[in-house]
Amino acid sequence: MKFVLNPNRAKAAVVVLLCLGLVELTGCGAPGAPQPPSLKLPERVTALTAVRTGNSVTLHWTMPKKTTDHLVIKGPVRAAICRRETTGACVPTGEVSFAPQAAAEFQEALPAALHAGQPRQLAYFVELKSPKGRSAGLSNAAAVLAGFAPAAVAGLTAEARADGVALHWEGSGSGTGSGGVRLHRKLLTPPAPEKKPASGPMQPEAEPMLRDLFVEAPAAGRKSGALDPTAHFGESYEYTAQRVDRVAIGGATLELAGEISAPIRVDVVDTFPPAVPQGLVAVLVPEEKTVDLSWQPDTEDDLAGYIVYRSESGGDWKRISGPQPLTGPAYRDATVELGHGYRYAVSAIDRTGHESKRSAEAEETVPNP
Repeated sequence: MKFVLNPNRAKAAVVVLLCLGLVELTGCGAPGAPQPPSLKLPERVTALTAVRTGNSVTLHWTMPKKTTDHLVIKGPVRAAICRRETTGACVPTGEVSFAPQAAAEFQEALPAALHAGQPRQLAYFVELKSPKGRSAGLSNAAAVLAGFAPAAVAGLTAEARADGVALHWEGSGSGTGSGGVRLHRKLLTPPAPEKKPASGPMQPEAEPMLRDLFVEAPAAGRKSGALDPTAHFGESYEYTAQRVDRVAIGGATLELAGEISAPIRVDVVDTFPPAVPQGLVAVLVPEEKTVDLSWQPDTEDDLAGYIVYRSESGGDWKRISGPQPLTGPAYRDATVELGHGYRYAVSAIDRTGHESKRSAEAEETVPNP
């Protein structure tokens, strides 16, 4: 018997087979399961920080880039801020809007009831909202202290010295907890453009624009002050100060900071000579008919070198080391004469021409043969 395949039926069979083979991949033309519409909820804030200064609190956080269903956020996002005391509801304190990925900031002046009384904990939260007002959930809690803030620092002064900038202020300002004073330093002279050396060691790190120094409260009867040894000659700085109490509450130590003082400026000008050289030794070298001098090296960064002086038979001191400073801590006096006694002294000089006092003397006699 001879079978003849109908062309139309063959086409239909091929279509059926293709559909069966691809059903798992494409659904064979059938529409997929409907997807729920996006709620456009921004991702929750997880790195909220809070700082109290005097009677105001400042919050910082970073706005998210995407929604909870991983879609890129377009347009600004509303943020509602609230605060909660130890227990109770979260009291709304304000609402702001920021663009995605923006560095967000919010500041609140504390009500009178919250900047009075004993220290107690406050927690701040940020709640981001969708375009339709749906909540993305509360952020992490950022804790600060309510209660009386320590008194502001008064009478802040600064003086450039050879070993750094000396700062002083009035009173110890003891508060309700242990603490001290936080000094804030701002570099006013802009750093030079960075230049990478073609070869050799790497350049030292640039000085930071901002730096803090915490000074513990002084012992009873001692003056309040501090030394900033990291200040550099040739730079100008602005200093402010705020008194800080450290209070332990609920197993954590929190800071309660007062108002920041008025700024003061100090220009760190090098008007100070190097340290006086130490350990000068004079040794006769008979076969050479010379006197060799040596001393301990100075370590100042701006040291230019040394100058050697000599006095003979109680006469005047004369410079014998030449017009240029010596770069090393040694000198050979080849101008001595037989039968003469000599006294020697050494000074140090920096690159701006400031010369130290002369060192302690060293004596040597060149005998007759």
